[in-house]
Amino acid sequence: MTDRVITDEDMDREVLATYGNEAFLSPEYLEAEKRLLWPKVWQMVERLEDLPDVGDWLTYNVADESVIVVRVATGDSGEAFRAFHNVCPHRGRQLVSVPDHLPGLNSKSDQPVHSVRGKNRKNFICGFHGWTFNTEGQNTYILDPQDWQNRLTAELTCLSTVKVGTWGGYIYINMDPDSETLESFMGRAGEILSHFDLAKMRYKWRQWAIYPCNWKTAIEAFLEPYHVAGTHTQLLAYGNYYAMSKQYGWHSVSSYDTRDVDFQMNEASGTTRAGKGDDPRRSTYELIRENYETVNFSASTETLVNAASRLVEELPEGTPAQEVIAHWMASAKADDAKRGVIWPEIPGDVMAEAGLAWGLWPNQNILHGVTFALCYRVRPYGDDPNKCVFESYALERFPEGEEPQTEWVYAKPTAENWGSVLEQDFSNMEFVQKGMKSSGFRGTLPNPHQEQKVINLHRNLARMLEGRGAPKPLFDSN
Repeated sequence: MTDRVITDEDMDREVLATYGNEAFLSPEYLEAEKRLLWPKVWQMVERLEDLPDVGDWLTYNVADESVIVVRVATGDSGEAFRAFHNVCPHRGRQLVSVPDHLPGLNSKSDQPVHSVRGKNRKNFICGFHGWTFNTEGQNTYILDPQDWQNRLTAELTCLSTVKVGTWGGYIYINMDPDSETLESFMGRAGEILSHFDLAKMRYKWRQWAIYPCNWKTAIEAFLEPYHVAGTHTQLLAYGNYYAMSKQYGWHSVSSYDTRDVDFQMNEASGTTRAGKGDDPRRSTYELIRENYETVNFSASTETLVNAASRLVEELPEGTPAQEVIAHWMASAKADDAKRGVIWPEIPGDVMAEAGLAWGLWPNQNILHGVTFALCYRVRPYGDDPNKCVFESYALERFPEGEEPQTEWVYAKPTAENWGSVLEQDFSNMEFVQKGMKSSGFRGTLPNPHQEQKVINLHRNLARMLEGRGAPKPLFDSN
């Protein structure tokens, strides 16, 4: 193995790479993340629908950082929001008391706490000495200010601001005042996904859990389909899962990679594709139904499943796979239009490039379709590199006014709560974390074609963390 680190060009050439276990196990690496990663990177907080009205607010915690986000105006741009570090400049008390995610010995409640949020906020009052701040972060009250010899200034007594941006219906924050813009950070990934108009989708469900593995162990479990053959063996009866992946700078995409020319089409790289078998009318329905029902009724929609169920009735035997998929999409699109759900028009070349799922660095993954998305976000949990805050949620297009009302639900990682496919993923995460502690583990051997999203995750982490854990070529000759 060489000391040279993996480059963009290496990734595109699919150079064989390896990296160690430091990123998953090391307390020192975790401390570096606290200093060099989370305070300096754009990260998703919530969706716009969580803060619909002026005065709506919530807290977002990651590692040691706690941030307050509040809506101060109407509209969907970042200018409609303000964000501040959740700390009083007087003596350092949190302005909004945010308990640990899981109750501790001194907690007043035995319920897990995802975040703290509310409505109609006019100001924030510190519970220690009563210092008060408006929603612009300006100090409006100090008890006995004359005791500071009238030398306190607005700059000394205001809240510390955090940058806010919006994209795709999401609210993002960045604690680094000198960071690049959110648009620049999203890059080509943001351009491609913008065609899917994620902003008009709404939550179908959202769940979270504290899980016994590092946050990177958790997100990696959803960055590639290479594991399907070994983990989700029941799905092999319905489809082929050979895949590819590609880096896009900070971000990366995975796609189903089809060898059979009969199945090559723009839609074949994503979830709306033909299944395995001689009759694509039947196999397409069986594949989409199995995915939908076992992934907690997500990664598709009821409209798509129902339209697929009619393929045998509506098309003659022997219809080619490409025609089956085209008919299926047109039928589902018409069905949705009848109930007031209008599909965005996505160019064919964009659909082909969009693939199956995007890893939005550092801690998001979005498996997307024209009318749905299955998404993941993972965060570190306290000072323990062996635990994480795991979140998953489903988005979907609904007729206006028929969106379900959802909130974050703490759900233990069981098939009953998450569906059998996600429960199978959970069964790996804990034991990958344990396995990497073995003295016999020599380092990773990620698949350069199918697991490039995983390599890219660590490549970008090393860029931020002064080279720590950087993937390197496996052979000197690369």
